[in-house]
Amino acid sequence: MSNRQVIFKSFGSYIPEVEIENKAFHSHHFHTEDGAPLDAQPEVITRKFEKITGIRKRRYATENMLTSDMGVFASQKAIEKSGIDKEDIDHIIVAHNFGDVDYKQTQSVIMPSLAARIKQGLDIKNPSAVAYDVIFGCPGWVQGVIQAFSFIQTGMAKNVLIVGCEMLSRVLDPYDRDSMIFSDGAGACILSSNDASGGGILSYSAVTHATIEADYLYCGPSFKKSEDATKFIKMKGRKIYEYAISQVPKAMKDAFDKSGKSIGDLKKIFIHQANEKMDEAIIQRFYKLYGIEAPSEKVMPMCIQNLGNSSVATIPTLIDLVLERKLDNHEISSGDLVMIASVGAGMNINSIVYQF
Repeated sequence: MSNRQVIFKSFGSYIPEVEIENKAFHSHHFHTEDGAPLDAQPEVITRKFEKITGIRKRRYATENMLTSDMGVFASQKAIEKSGIDKEDIDHIIVAHNFGDVDYKQTQSVIMPSLAARIKQGLDIKNPSAVAYDVIFGCPGWVQGVIQAFSFIQTGMAKNVLIVGCEMLSRVLDPYDRDSMIFSDGAGACILSSNDASGGGILSYSAVTHATIEADYLYCGPSFKKSEDATKFIKMKGRKIYEYAISQVPKAMKDAFDKSGKSIGDLKKIFIHQANEKMDEAIIQRFYKLYGIEAPSEKVMPMCIQNLGNSSVATIPTLIDLVLERKLDNHEISSGDLVMIASVGAGMNINSIVYQF
């Protein structure tokens, strides 16, 4: 394998316009998985939800928007900031899970691929810019970066556009309290080869547990029993929490150990914005594997409080916000060592160690 450096040349993100606060769910009638109405009042449910997840509000896309549209907007920003000609992009890798879903519709459209739609929206003419999708749960964007890294390391590509875009607001069951977690958004990056040595992507790790774990995140019927055959995004929250805090730290340690770096030099951990309490527990357990306490909250930037969980879009959006200095008390400097980690449907986990 080549020793060429593989770097993030730029990031871009699209944060939807519509802001939904938790109080918007006070008129909802939540049910259990068995179809029975929950006894607690919606106000009590949302307060408990906020305490556990950290989410106060989230963003939904406007009615005229599609997932691929958000991907185009995020990509345009990344390309503009990169300074490269869009015709010099060798691959376009788009991570998502539900395709394009029209407003108030339930059918996912994934033909042509969202990558093809985004290439069309960017008006990239080069036929050698191969466009394809990755379906890998919430870690899809990170997995796209890992694939792009391999292409560049082996000389098969020089510039790769990796996009994570998701429109979860259109696949939510209004009777399921877990639906309050999810949101919409898009993030993108340009990954490129660089002649310098050292830095860039140093190591990575990826695993799939797909026996009983494959059923932890799935598509299922509404919690309000009816004849409607529509299926919505569903999750077994307790199972996911237990899986994540036991398995994600191990994958993170595997990636970090491969980097050959000292744990004391790690400046930031960009973790999938799934659940504030869960992410905090993962970080604590990760550092415990090295026999030390987790550093202050400054090691883990968070945007879930205001943006919710936009699946594949959370990490590239989070990194973009930090690089643009739009998150208080968080910034990245040249030479900083960071880690990227995600977990989601599959169940899949991946992690990357990177030096700016």
